Amino acid sequence: MSPTHQAGDTAIPEKPCAYRAQLLYFRARPGDTPEDGSTVWLSDGLLVVEGGRIAQVGDYRQLAPSLGADVPVVDWRGKLIVPGFIDTHIHYPQTDMIASPAPGLLPWLEKYTFPTERRFENPDYAAEVARFFLDELQRCGTTTALVYCTVHAGSAEAFFTESHARNLRMAAGKVMMDRNCPEFLRDTAESGARDSETLIQRWHGKGRQMYALAPRFAPTSSEAQLAVCGELAQRYSDVFIQSHVAENQAEVKWVGELFPGHRSYLDVYDHFGLLRRRSVYGHCIWLDDVDRRRMHETGALAAHCPTSNQFLGSGLFDFAAAQATGQPVSLATDVGGGSSFSMLQTMNEAHKVARLSGYHLSATTMFYLATEGAAQSLDLGGQIGTLAAGAEADFIVLDPQATPLLARRTAASESLEELLFALAMLGDDRAVAASYAAGRKLHQREDRPARNS
Repeated sequence: MSPTHQAGDTAIPEKPCAYRAQLLYFRARPGDTPEDGSTVWLSDGLLVVEGGRIAQVGDYRQLAPSLGADVPVVDWRGKLIVPGFIDTHIHYPQTDMIASPAPGLLPWLEKYTFPTERRFENPDYAAEVARFFLDELQRCGTTTALVYCTVHAGSAEAFFTESHARNLRMAAGKVMMDRNCPEFLRDTAESGARDSETLIQRWHGKGRQMYALAPRFAPTSSEAQLAVCGELAQRYSDVFIQSHVAENQAEVKWVGELFPGHRSYLDVYDHFGLLRRRSVYGHCIWLDDVDRRRMHETGALAAHCPTSNQFLGSGLFDFAAAQATGQPVSLATDVGGGSSFSMLQTMNEAHKVARLSGYHLSATTMFYLATEGAAQSLDLGGQIGTLAAGAEADFIVLDPQATPLLARRTAASESLEELLFALAMLGDDRAVAASYAAGRKLHQREDRPARNS
């Protein structure tokens, strides 16, 4: 068992506990001025948690007198409590192949991805990777993710078993692939649908687990498989859908050859009923405004994966076009194409990608996209991504003094934007002092302890 996750420590604590720190969460997408009411920032706040949910939130001086004498106060002063990060696109089976060199997406899949994913036919291996993967997410402050498993149903079983044991709010699904992939990773339209439905019935809504139908991407699914996936999406309307679209120009050309007669790559998914609320598409680089508006109309979410897009040379996501068309956008690591589990590092790269296309992405907006914004786009608003009363108590503690350079820069910060920008540009897993899920602490840096008062 890793030092991050200890057996028996995941039962929801029923007794109330309070946390004192700076508090930050959002009511809406941040506007141009800090006075628009979208951002809640308390310089000396108190967060009261009971039964795995947030019971109260407010200014310490106002709330503290009402606390019972038996309610412990965990003192995180000097640090910042924010909602747990939400990663909308990540592959747990690719943990062991992160940082693998290749000239582009398709060769990278052939040389590294498919051989690595073959190992998940072994349930013991899948379980070990799931444990390490979830430890890494917790260490980096990610408390919810949309996770790809492999084509093996057992890989999803292993993931959900470990996630459920930790009481995490996670969505995951078995990949569906019935063509254009190695035989050892191939299912059929019938078996893929059967395995997916069995997993939905077993895991969707069990505790905090959620299922995501996962056709890998259009080239590896036949029309028959996409059709049955659409049928499952209609039958189980509250499950998620996740796939890839328009990541790479060679891939876009290939889809045009495989699916002639469709207006675009995105239109293939639309044709099979796979664009709706709770559908999440990774990358969305090589789309046009018609596609972007269609995502807005259907509520389908774009998962922007900046570290992956730069690592594989796929292209630059167009934030200005997304904003102009109303295309919903979130942030994602896309490990193992992405080179970091850290959402702070992902913000760092997202800012740079935006600048290269002439768009300024503020730190406040990036923190919103990684918390409240993602939750709203996933139909999980009010449950996660917020510190508002009634929400599930998934939150993290960020340390502005985690490294000497970060401490020096944040000491000179004159606004919330400067503080968050320093955390995004200079922070990584070391800046996460602790991670909590449903009110239970699942990770804490030993060199960054809290004080009980």
